[in-house]
Amino acid sequence: PHFPQGTPPRSGIDRGRQGMLGELRAATADGPGERTMEGMIVSKRLQRTLARPAAVQGIGFFHGADVSMRFLPAEADSGVRFVRTDLPDRPSVAARIDQVVPAQRRTAVQDGAAKVEMIEHVMAALAGMQVDNCTIEIDAPECPGLDGSSAAYVSLLDDAGVVEQDRPRQGLTIDRPYIVREGDAVVAAHPNGSDGLTLSYHLDYGRTSPIGNQSVLFAMDPETFRDQVSTCRTFLLETEAKALRAAGIGLRTTEADVLLFGAGGVVGNSLRFPDECARHKVLDMVGDLALLGMDLHGFVVAHRSGHQANAALVRKLIQDVQKDARPRGSAMPVLADGTIDIRGILD
Repeated sequence: PHFPQGTPPRSGIDRGRQGMLGELRAATADGPGERTMEGMIVSKRLQRTLARPAAVQGIGFFHGADVSMRFLPAEADSGVRFVRTDLPDRPSVAARIDQVVPAQRRTAVQDGAAKVEMIEHVMAALAGMQVDNCTIEIDAPECPGLDGSSAAYVSLLDDAGVVEQDRPRQGLTIDRPYIVREGDAVVAAHPNGSDGLTLSYHLDYGRTSPIGNQSVLFAMDPETFRDQVSTCRTFLLETEAKALRAAGIGLRTTEADVLLFGAGGVVGNSLRFPDECARHKVLDMVGDLALLGMDLHGFVVAHRSGHQANAALVRKLIQDVQKDARPRGSAMPVLADGTIDIRGILD
């Protein structure tokens, strides 16, 4: 497989997929041992929020509405929350996995009347640039598509500035494999050889598809996300676009807004990277994995997967964290001389 030029050399990234898999095998050769919540939850940095408000306007790709969004600083430990300013009482919904609802070709969250769709590019920008706490005011049911990437959102965050807060940012360290399979699609999380998140995507639409097979691998940090991933755009086949428009979806979206592939390749647009489609899948992974609500330290590899499989992986991770957080019973009552207090056990 081809891996993109310019990927930072971290933990054997420059040695290719076989080197990385070798490191993974070495890291897990002795087994994970006893798993504890304390061993999985770590903190490697302070939480961050915006230094000042910022705003953006655009058109929703699916519903075609004009959308205005305001990004506001938020207190530590508040996470990311969308506020529907166009609805009575301004209902809100947290950008968390437990608020995700089914949606075709996009990620949506809902809490009562507050529903916001196509949040993945916004979430990718926030997570990719390590903005943990943010209140987002939005006056429509979906985020603006803009150019189909996260580039405008990253620019907005850069202009607003980011400040550290006085609380540690929690992170989840992958200590054993987690695998989600949906038909031919697979997404798996493995222990990594170092701190941080490494993402790999293998795109395969079949031999007859105008989109060729692509593989990418990134050790993710803000600089890598900005330069290598954030500008990569949504893509679809020309036949898919016609079917969506026939159903009344994407009527205000043009060839300039997304990468549209016909039989001869890209229609009315040009690629920013030869493997831009696979890079955009990584962008979606960053946004969907952000619904975990904490940093992720591990190696996540995906093959032909999408939003649904990404969300299923996050649910698996959350379920494990919650399981390990449950009380395991009281400690054995021990007296000062080291003997067991039998009355304490009976009580």
